[in-house]
Amino acid sequence: MPHPSESIPLTEQENPRTAQISSLPTEEILRLMNEEDARAPEAVGHVLPEITRAVNGIVERLKQGGRLFYIGTGTSGRLGVLDASECPPTFGVSADLIQAIIAGGYDACYRAVEASEDDENAGARDLDQRGFTSADVLVGIAASGQTPYTVGAVNHARGMGALTIAITCVPDSRIANAAEIPIVPVVGPEVVAGSTRLKAGTAQKLVLNMLSTATMIRLGYVTGNRMTNMQTRNVKLRARAIRILQSESGLDEQQVETFLDEANGNLPVALVMSQTGRSRAEAEAALEESHGVIGKAIDSFKPR
Repeated sequence: MPHPSESIPLTEQENPRTAQISSLPTEEILRLMNEEDARAPEAVGHVLPEITRAVNGIVERLKQGGRLFYIGTGTSGRLGVLDASECPPTFGVSADLIQAIIAGGYDACYRAVEASEDDENAGARDLDQRGFTSADVLVGIAASGQTPYTVGAVNHARGMGALTIAITCVPDSRIANAAEIPIVPVVGPEVVAGSTRLKAGTAQKLVLNMLSTATMIRLGYVTGNRMTNMQTRNVKLRARAIRILQSESGLDEQQVETFLDEANGNLPVALVMSQTGRSRAEAEAALEESHGVIGKAIDSFKPR
């Protein structure tokens, strides 16, 4: 007869290392949490080949006009929303390019809507409502790998011919088997049994960081290690934009401020203007032609 834990997903099992955590002093609780958290980046390191394959697939789809979608429930869904929402201000891309869908709608970002995750057809319906197509990419996020909502969405997307990727912490789970590219950082049982917002959530966040950031780098929305396509929406970001302009152009602060003002605060436009001597209108047209890739816009003015 199998041991009872064998039928329980790894992320839901009890952690023997923390079995007495409720009776420990604060510092010992924190030490155990820190030790368990350290397993997350190590686990992610073991699945870098799968992440590489996923990034390459996403880049290829986006180059051909596709979009990247995240889908999940609970903590997994919230992590997808977080990553997608950070991409437009960081990389200057359209909010349509990277989208997130969470079971129960965006209200589920700040309150629990657990019942919504049990409907295996709901994820597919939510994808269809967003106009998801075979040209797109779907990343299904589910720590346990069993969530009906997310598994159903991945099956639906793969059946359409879209690229499907799964991020889960349980090997050979339903979602790992459903996706074309399963990414499975195995972090083991949580400090508090079943609370996958902890190290499973940390591992998922690390993978999402890699997927979106590496994709944006490969697409040309980063120059060196600088966020050259970021949006200057506040005082801190304007100051960062000035530093980036100085580093890229070699001009002094007053000169780059002039370029930034002439570009109406648009950093990519200012970068193209400062490095080509072209007008704002010409820089904007070149960036539109290059789909926002600054290097290509600058190169378009060089003699052929």
